[in-house]
Amino acid sequence: MNIALKDSKANAPYDTGMLKKGIVMKGERARAKGKKVYRIVFDRNMNDVFQKPNKEGKVTGYYPISQEYGFFAKNGRYIPGYRFIHDSLIDNTSKIEKTIVSEMQKRIDIEIMKAGLK
Repeated sequence: MNIALKDSKANAPYDTGMLKKGIVMKGERARAKGKKVYRIVFDRNMNDVFQKPNKEGKVTGYYPISQEYGFFAKNGRYIPGYRFIHDSLIDNTSKIEKTIVSEMQKRIDIEIMKAGLK
């Protein structure tokens, strides 16, 4: 599952390097045993870097999301996002699917060997 994470980091916009550093993969808790779902998210510990208060002291934006999806400038013009995470998932779909299938084959073979069926 590191395929999409590595590609996201490679394609992330680079200014200070903090955006690339802040991309992490986090596993969700599963109700079913043996099932694991991962998400590519931004590190919560870096929120002080990613969120800056405006003149009134309110946090109105989140830098990584504005870089991914775009934002409206002060003059009202839309600045499109880079879509680096979305594109990394789309571009590597076949690689990710092949990795999942090969890992499942390995795990199934291990369980068959444990049961003594082979």
